[in-house]
Amino acid sequence: MSDTQPDGTADAATRVFVDHRELLFSIVYNMLGSVADTDDVLQETWLAWASRYGDAGAEPIDNPRGYLVRVGVNQALARQAAVRRRRETYVGPWLPEPLATSDDTTDRGAGSELVSIALLVVLESLSPLERAVFVLHEVFGYSYTEIAGTLARRPATIRQLGHRAREHVQARRPRFRADPAVQQHVTERFIAAALGGDLASLLELLAPDVTMWNDSGGKVAKASMHPVHGREKVSRMITGFARASADLGVHYRQVNHDPAAVVFDGDDLFAVMVLNLTPDGERISGVYTVVNPDKLTHLD
Repeated sequence: MSDTQPDGTADAATRVFVDHRELLFSIVYNMLGSVADTDDVLQETWLAWASRYGDAGAEPIDNPRGYLVRVGVNQALARQAAVRRRRETYVGPWLPEPLATSDDTTDRGAGSELVSIALLVVLESLSPLERAVFVLHEVFGYSYTEIAGTLARRPATIRQLGHRAREHVQARRPRFRADPAVQQHVTERFIAAALGGDLASLLELLAPDVTMWNDSGGKVAKASMHPVHGREKVSRMITGFARASADLGVHYRQVNHDPAAVVFDGDDLFAVMVLNLTPDGERISGVYTVVNPDKLTHLD
């Protein structure tokens, strides 16, 4: 915040920014999948906003929300190159940083637009511009014309990017969302079988072509350095995790609006596991496991 701004101007700038912070956080997090990078982008957005708001010689900002979203989205795009370079040297599979969300389905407040871990993984395969357009249009309901103004591109270009992104996402992740109660039930059965060493029940729950991703950042010795494919290999990996400690405990929470298992080793947070189900809701098609301690700090 600029020291040259009158207190009233500084306070007004802060109030407007705070009013839009949750929206900005959700948009940028969905673009980057990292809380630290999102926080950095929001800090840069605040500095740009405070400087512009306090400039007595500048034209008034008629649409603060539009201005803040434009700055935040473009700051996130500018950061994408550094983020992707960092991920190229990341040890083992990379997964988005999981965030705890409300389990109240009527709550449309803070963080209500955070997308699932599974969808964030698919969004990683889009170009930065495609991802920005997809997030703004498909998640937040911005029109292609509005997005064109935000990204300083022609509407026809934005429309093409949006169609290409949507087709890519639908090809890799058809529009299906498991009933939360079903997903919760399957998650609890999965954890009971894993912790109980019930291999037969695990095999029954897992789809034949199931894939398990273990994001450790190279900081957990027994975590696989590659995605694990197939029911037998995944079941062995899961039971190996369960045997790693005799003091594992589980809390069930909403993570990115999906039921998830938050696993503790004694008093220490050890992992978060989110399951992806087949369209019939009967089998597990994907297991996303984050054990990198640096990515679990927001779940304590």
